[in-house]
Amino acid sequence: MAPDAEQRAVEHAQDIAHGDGHDYTIGSPHLRHAALRKRIDARISGAVEEIVKRQGGCAVLEIGAGHGSFTDTVLASGGSATVTEMSRASYEYLDAKFSGNTSVRVVYDADGNAPFDDGAQYDLILLISVIHHIPDYVDVTTRLCDNVLRPGGTVVTFQDPVWYPRQKRWHRALTWGSYFAWRVFQGELRRGLATRWRRVRGVYSDSNPSDLVEYHVVRQGVDDHALQDLFNERFANVEVDRYFSTQSPQLQSLGGNLFPCNTFGIVARGHGQ
Repeated sequence: MAPDAEQRAVEHAQDIAHGDGHDYTIGSPHLRHAALRKRIDARISGAVEEIVKRQGGCAVLEIGAGHGSFTDTVLASGGSATVTEMSRASYEYLDAKFSGNTSVRVVYDADGNAPFDDGAQYDLILLISVIHHIPDYVDVTTRLCDNVLRPGGTVVTFQDPVWYPRQKRWHRALTWGSYFAWRVFQGELRRGLATRWRRVRGVYSDSNPSDLVEYHVVRQGVDDHALQDLFNERFANVEVDRYFSTQSPQLQSLGGNLFPCNTFGIVARGHGQ
C-alpha cells in the first residue's frame, strides 16, 4: 500500500474502531488496572509539576487523548492542555467534556499533522498508548522533538509493546496466552484466533480496523531501543520503564510482579540540554 493510501486507511480505521459509544477502558490495561494507571499518572503528574515549579506553568500537548483520562491528570497537576484526536467521535466527546474549560484546547486531527501545522510549541508532550498506532513512529517522534517541543521540555510515552524480536519466545507466548484467555472471557475467542492466525502468517488486512489501528502488529511491536537512542541524542535525562501488561485483571494481578516485561514507557527530560 502506498504511504498516502496507508495513512488514509489508518485514519478511516480509527473512526471505525473508536466510534460513538466506544469504551477505551475494556481493552486498555493502562486504563483498566489501578496499578498501571497509578504508575502512569505518577509519571505524568511528576513531569507537569516539575515544569510548573520551574517556570510557573506547563503547556502540554497530548496526542491521541481518547476520552481525556490523562488530560484530567494534567489539569489536576497544574498544567494546561492541547489535546488531539483522530477519531471524530472521540473528538466530539472531548469537546463536550472540556467545553468552557479555558485550560483545554481540543483539536480534531484527522491526518496526524495538526501538531506540525499550527506552529505552537509545548513544554511537555504526552504519547500515552499512541506510538504503536503510528506507521512511521520514529520519524513522527523525531519531528515532535525537533519542531514542537520547547528547549528544556519533556516527553512522556507509555503503554507501547516491546519489539517482538527482542523478546524470548516464551515471553511472547505468555503475552499471547494472556490475550487469548481474556478473549475467552469476552466471548470473542474466534476473533482472537483469526487475528492471531493473520499474525502468524505475517499478513494483515487493509480493511480490518484491528490490523490498521493496532499498527504494531505489522512491524512486530515498537523498537524501544530505537526510541531510546532518539531521546538520548536530544535530552539530558532519559528513563525507560519496562513492565508487564495484559487486558485480564486476574492475569495482570498475577503477572505484574512475575511475568516478563512486554510493554514500555519512556520519560525524557531536558530537551536540548
